[in-house]
Amino acid sequence: MKTHPDISTPAEPADQALKDVRHLNKLILESAGEGVYGVDLEGKTTFVNPAAERMTGYTAKEMIGNCQHKLTHHSKPDGTAYSNLECPIYAAFKDGKVHTVSNEVFWRKDGTSFPVEYVSTPIWENLKLRGAVVVFRDISERKQAEEEIQRLRRQLELENAYLNEEVLEAQAYGEIVGSSPALEGILRQIEMVGPTDASVLITGESGTGKELVAREIHNRSARRKRTMIKVNCASIPKELYESEFFGHVKGAFTGAIKDRAGRFQLADGGTLFLDEVGEIPLDLQSKLLRVLQEGTYERIGDEKTRTTDVRIIAATNRNLKEEVLAKRFREDLYYRLNVFPIEVPPLRHRTEDIPSLASRFLKLAAQKLNLPLPRFTKANMLELQGYDWPGNIRELQNVIERAVITSRSGKLAFNLTQGKLGNGRRGKEATQPKPDKGNPILTEEEMKLRDRENLLNALHQSGWKITGAGGAAEILGMKPTTLHSKIKKLGLQKPD
Repeated sequence: MKTHPDISTPAEPADQALKDVRHLNKLILESAGEGVYGVDLEGKTTFVNPAAERMTGYTAKEMIGNCQHKLTHHSKPDGTAYSNLECPIYAAFKDGKVHTVSNEVFWRKDGTSFPVEYVSTPIWENLKLRGAVVVFRDISERKQAEEEIQRLRRQLELENAYLNEEVLEAQAYGEIVGSSPALEGILRQIEMVGPTDASVLITGESGTGKELVAREIHNRSARRKRTMIKVNCASIPKELYESEFFGHVKGAFTGAIKDRAGRFQLADGGTLFLDEVGEIPLDLQSKLLRVLQEGTYERIGDEKTRTTDVRIIAATNRNLKEEVLAKRFREDLYYRLNVFPIEVPPLRHRTEDIPSLASRFLKLAAQKLNLPLPRFTKANMLELQGYDWPGNIRELQNVIERAVITSRSGKLAFNLTQGKLGNGRRGKEATQPKPDKGNPILTEEEMKLRDRENLLNALHQSGWKITGAGGAAEILGMKPTTLHSKIKKLGLQKPD
């Protein structure tokens, strides 16, 4: 029978379509970024895509027909044997369920492993299980990122622990406790300079609370939402000063295994507190001066010039004027830092504050040491006020803490001669006031009347102006809020 030339065999286009689909599927498998392989019911590899070859190091020829589990999935992340009886890939073609895993490893041909997440999906044909298809991806970068996040989290926990210790140390000083005229003068200076961006140089003996003054200045500034970054200039090895201040890039010197941000970068937009600023080496002071003047610097090993916006608060127990005369401190840097000087008085010049400081330290020590709160008597107070305090507030804190530890039956005992510095200052006995027979002793009521008379004189002199220049608060050298409180307590009223 003759076949008409215009009639096509119906099987030809169907075969071509099937070939096109298979070719497209092949292209998809070859283009996929994830590794893909199939296994039969015996666990032997039936097909594999190029991504799987690249990730495992095995060729398709080496994998197809062989047990894929023995090649790439034979051990757990810790290296212990992984039986195929426990394998989720095998489970897929046994229970017919999809299995998703994200915490295992595949092994390469060279014996190394890499973390993977994979999905093992059962293959069905005519309602019968024929095997499974596995789609997997290398998650090394993600794991590294997770490990880095964990490392940073641990670092943050360490930093938080450090900050908590700093907070406890700051709390140990109180929030600036006391009401002596000397302390009120400091508070007035803090209130004046705090809201500005002026550089502040805080001077005073060791242990007087210079860092606390710096924190109070920062807390009253527009930069208070940023952390005050502290640098203890006395504790930095000379060869690391530049790296500490400005940072370095990886490979800049031996031991520079990664980029490091300096304190000026960390403090950008905030406050940088240079404690013991007099210890900065002379050859670095010029670089520090440049940052303060121009707001620019370079990391060690980096040509890129960076900018920074920081407020500088410096502190020292040295006499920087003498250091300048001795050519150990740059004169221009001194004047740059000393825009607004604040001198913190030693404790022996503010003995009126000792009772309130001691009471606060007593509560903090008992809480910290988990011991009963001892009784603080008037005799204790007089003993503390009669001592010279060469170590200032820090010494007072240590004396109180030691007394809490050694107290028996709730009684406090201070051994103020123990650990006293031999600096020529007056001791306990020498500080006891000598009687002056020429001056009468006033009763408490007489003292109140004299205080009332003194306040009235100041109010009359100022025309009852409380605040501002020439006000009664300024004349008396006290805070306006304190004066208002005294006026109210004494019932004083402005005359008609």
